[in-house]
Amino acid sequence: MAMTSSTTIPTSTNVFDIGNYVTKLIKVEPQTSNENTSSSPPRPLIICSPSEPGLFPVLIFLHGYLLYNSFYSQLIRHIASHGFIVVAPQLYSIAGPDANEEIKTTGEITNWLSQNLTHLLPPQVQPNLDKLVLSGHSRGGKVAFGLALNTSTLKFSALIGVDPVDGMDRGKQTPPPILTYTPHSFNLHGIPVLVIGSGLGEVKKNPLFPACAPKGVNHEDFYKECNKPAYYFVAKDYGHLDMLDDDTKGIRGKATYCLCKNGKSREPMRRFVGGILVAFLRAYLDGNSRDLVAIREGGGMVPIELQRVEFQV
Repeated sequence: MAMTSSTTIPTSTNVFDIGNYVTKLIKVEPQTSNENTSSSPPRPLIICSPSEPGLFPVLIFLHGYLLYNSFYSQLIRHIASHGFIVVAPQLYSIAGPDANEEIKTTGEITNWLSQNLTHLLPPQVQPNLDKLVLSGHSRGGKVAFGLALNTSTLKFSALIGVDPVDGMDRGKQTPPPILTYTPHSFNLHGIPVLVIGSGLGEVKKNPLFPACAPKGVNHEDFYKECNKPAYYFVAKDYGHLDMLDDDTKGIRGKATYCLCKNGKSREPMRRFVGGILVAFLRAYLDGNSRDLVAIREGGGMVPIELQRVEFQV
């Protein structure tokens, strides 16, 4: 399998800034030959890891509809710099409305990581798969919820939906439908959940295109069906794709600036998503809730204005 890597330098310990760990970004491609492919991942991966020795939790991050995992490089670097190993698969290049195959593939990738992740990491960096987190953005959030709700063999320590979307509109969910519209109906066996929403996600960019996170199938509906413990943060004045890299290239990259209602810049929303995710994981993986409580109570140097903050604990 082909692998390339690069590094970044840490500058701060604040959850909304780059953390203390120097990180390494590793790209892994599946083998194309038919020989000895057991060590080859089911799909291409981007892995971002601390480069210093240690034992680190693992977060699987699933990309949004028709997006590339590389569009999230700055976000996953942010998360990794605070002491996490982030695995971002490319689930498909072209996809229709049905997400069943993506749910199946994510399960296969999760199983593959248990045997193979260690060999891809820097020397003396160890993945703590007892602290395995599943997360996703947009349709990737739907896929994350779909897998967590329908597996009894994969054990996740936390579940995160970044502006998750379950279809075009209420009554127009894409298969498999995740939302039931019954409050607190998600049976996640006590897994803590974080739902992040965008205030502009349900606003149309123009009359020719639907909203990217339509009301009735978006973050609000996902949170309503969660049980304790669950946290919910909505970013005011930011859009569905504002957590992507500052510069997303190619046709799909240029389309991310045109299809959704966006905020003034991506950097503040990306810092917020990375920071709140780190604070949530520190609380539920390490038992350190200081940052999460500070943000919940209106402190914590949040880089954006929050439209809603709700929680069930």
